[in-house]
Amino acid sequence: MMRGGAVTAAGDGRRGSTAGDGAAGPRGARDAVSPNALRDTVPLTPARSFAGLALDRPLIMGIVNVTPDSFSDGGQTLDPKAAITRGKAMLALGADLIDVGGESTRPGAEPVAVEEERDRVVPVIRALAAVGASVSVDTRHAAVMRDAIIAGATIVNDISALAGDPLSLSLVADAGVGIILMHMQGDPRTMQVEPRYTDVVGDVYDWLGARVDACLAAGISRDRIAIDPGIGFGKTLEHNLALLGRLDVFRALGCALTVGLSRKSFIGRLSRKEPPDRRLPGSLSAALAAAAAGAHILRVHDVGETWQALHVWQAIADARQSG
Repeated sequence: MMRGGAVTAAGDGRRGSTAGDGAAGPRGARDAVSPNALRDTVPLTPARSFAGLALDRPLIMGIVNVTPDSFSDGGQTLDPKAAITRGKAMLALGADLIDVGGESTRPGAEPVAVEEERDRVVPVIRALAAVGASVSVDTRHAAVMRDAIIAGATIVNDISALAGDPLSLSLVADAGVGIILMHMQGDPRTMQVEPRYTDVVGDVYDWLGARVDACLAAGISRDRIAIDPGIGFGKTLEHNLALLGRLDVFRALGCALTVGLSRKSFIGRLSRKEPPDRRLPGSLSAALAAAAAGAHILRVHDVGETWQALHVWQAIADARQSG
């Protein structure tokens, strides 16, 4: 079933509830409302803020991996001092928020002990929050979420969408922080082993809609919820392109839309199989395409370059509208 963006009985494509009102949207049968029909459907009240951040322009989320084995920059900022320095540099280059992670989620990655993950991220979060940064913690473990929030994180970015740890949903609801719900098929160890969907756009939309419903039922207001279709997490190249080609559909859920495209393998596969550190042009192209489709938050490694690309793109778009 397609959730949250179903066409009303009058067929005008409007939702029956407004974003931010804490109510789940109406649900329509997939055979009656396809992703095609939802392409131009948006909530009566589109997402205007997320976790206290205005969504009047695309926001840049800088990635700080405090890990030895992340796919793009593993080991570069494993030392807390290096991670803090990287985060501060990203803020100076135009990052609106910093995403700190202590467990690699690349395909095939093995899980990290909760205590080790916590020890990696908490000092970095505390230091960045102390200088006034908006900080998110990239984790799927409630114990890490709790200590990160105490250290100053105002957003939880969970690749399991609060479904991986039975304590995480109530913890986030009680803490009053923002939550990014990401779609993933399987887990990092298995997600790229022959991922399959009946209809990747509809399947991911429905799954995220169900997770939004669960958050709303737990008392998390819609303006504290962001969704992420999970590009590269249990998807083939064709799945990724289908999702990116229909990214605007996900805005019908009435939540902030986050995408992480930076340096991912699909960029290399579409070009000359470049390694992650040589995928900047493709990353910028993907970021601008996502922004044009209505993405609110772009999760990136290359903050300064993304900032410049977005500002030039926005200036041209504004000139086109005023002309």
